[in-house]
Amino acid sequence: MEKRVAIIGIIVSEEAEVDRLNELLHEYAAYIIGRMGIPYRERGVNIISVAVDAPTDVISALGGKLGRLRGITSKAVYSPV
Repeated sequence: MEKRVAIIGIIVSEEAEVDRLNELLHEYAAYIIGRMGIPYRERGVNIISVAVDAPTDVISALGGKLGRLRGITSKAVYSPV
């Protein structure tokens, strides 16, 4: 299956879900190129950017699982190639 490079943007507004979020990212660690997290204390959220290189169905599956977590919003942006 063709692999794609993508960025998954994640906004965490519910601290109680952070453990589950980290478990999911660990589950997909083989596809993760890098990760950057920024705590935005003034707004009470954390912003995470995860770069991945994976088949599109894997990226979609991860995004879907992240989206089902309470207080977590995610969106994937795919490279054109």
